[in-house]
Amino acid sequence: MARYTCSFTVSVPIDHLLPLLVELLQDCQLDIQYYTGDYIIAREVPGHVPFPKLITAEVLIDKSKSTETETRMSIVIKNEELPLQLDNYCRQMFEVIKQAIESSRHWHLIESLAG
Repeated sequence: MARYTCSFTVSVPIDHLLPLLVELLQDCQLDIQYYTGDYIIAREVPGHVPFPKLITAEVLIDKSKSTETETRMSIVIKNEELPLQLDNYCRQMFEVIKQAIESSRHWHLIESLAG
């Protein structure tokens, strides 16, 4: 199973972040499967790639370390594909979503830590 993670700190209040993240993930061609006030699961829509390559994105918003102006979140992008190549499909989609978060006009990126 391929799995890529990253943490971000962005300058946006926590109550504004969730709808912005839902919109961002939908713009990345992901379908929101589940969300609460601090957790989102989104899945790639079938049809463009084989089923094992379909990615799932999980976003966890860390309420314990959030302030009125900054929010920390972590993302996990994964699929059932074995990561036999460094530049596999899951990694490519991870980079697309990571770049979308880093360059979003809705907030200022304070910190980005890939894991």
